[in-house]
Amino acid sequence: MSATPTRRLMAVVVLVPVLAALALWAFAWPAARTAPRDLPLGVAGPPAATAQLEKQLERREGAFEIHRYADEAAARDAMADRTVYGAVVAAPQGPELLTASAAGPAVAQFLQQAVAQQAAAEGTQVRTVDVVAAPASDPRGAAFNAAVLPLALAGIVAGAVVTVLGLRGVRAVTALLGASALVGVAAAGIAHSWLGVLTGDWWTEAAVLGLSALAVSGAVAGLAALLGTAGIGIAGGVVMLLGNPFSGATSAPQMLPEPAGAIGQWLPPGAGTTLLRSVSYFDGAAATGPALTLTWWAALGLGAVLLGSALRARKASGEPAAEGRDLAAVG
Repeated sequence: MSATPTRRLMAVVVLVPVLAALALWAFAWPAARTAPRDLPLGVAGPPAATAQLEKQLERREGAFEIHRYADEAAARDAMADRTVYGAVVAAPQGPELLTASAAGPAVAQFLQQAVAQQAAAEGTQVRTVDVVAAPASDPRGAAFNAAVLPLALAGIVAGAVVTVLGLRGVRAVTALLGASALVGVAAAGIAHSWLGVLTGDWWTEAAVLGLSALAVSGAVAGLAALLGTAGIGIAGGVVMLLGNPFSGATSAPQMLPEPAGAIGQWLPPGAGTTLLRSVSYFDGAAATGPALTLTWWAALGLGAVLLGSALRARKASGEPAAEGRDLAAVG
């Protein structure tokens, strides 16, 4: 057996377990360590009435980031603006919990359990009101969460196909834009029109879904244009092994161990998930940040595609001239 096949065999034997361990860590670690970490939560009512509520919540050290509001109406406005995930209101008839299951059913369920436990210890009951409810067709958010992985895969496939087909420059950019637009329309047609998972403006949702796919496909094709086919594996690996499990789609970024939650929001799957929730359930509230993140990914990726094409063209145009000079010198 020659040295080259032996090295390839050893590379496979070592690389496969390493990749498996990395994938297991990336997906299992956030799931196993899901818990609130500075989760924004409102407390509404007069200071004298909310003091005891705040004290009880602060017993969970590091779990909540408390926001204080004068009354229930202000707390509801804050939830609609996506400033907080829920609020505990000091009402005359007893504490009342406001949740927004559309922002994350898992977060709403956790808040119900946490506040109910504290109320039971005090001998009181808590009335729960879902201010921004998840769609009746997807109350647990399972279908919404399942949309994250296909969008990432579609982006990776689009970027890889453009690279393998040898499309470069403007043609590659046009192909990526066209494919992403069709992905957005198809995804909105399925998630909104058929399944009823999304409830916002149809074309806005389609644009968000298309932009999410473009951010991934642009990154894959752009890195491949600069580094070769290895760029497909690098960009695809980052999206699949970090972007998806760190996206917070199944809960919320503040429910993931640090720095996973923060990293996830800087990657296309996390930013796309947050943006899609905003435009579908909250009339676009808090959409600027994730929209800019996706736009930067898309712009940098497409820019890298054009840059890689220009560098190839310059290299190709320089090679014949160099060969001509060498031949002339020999003659």
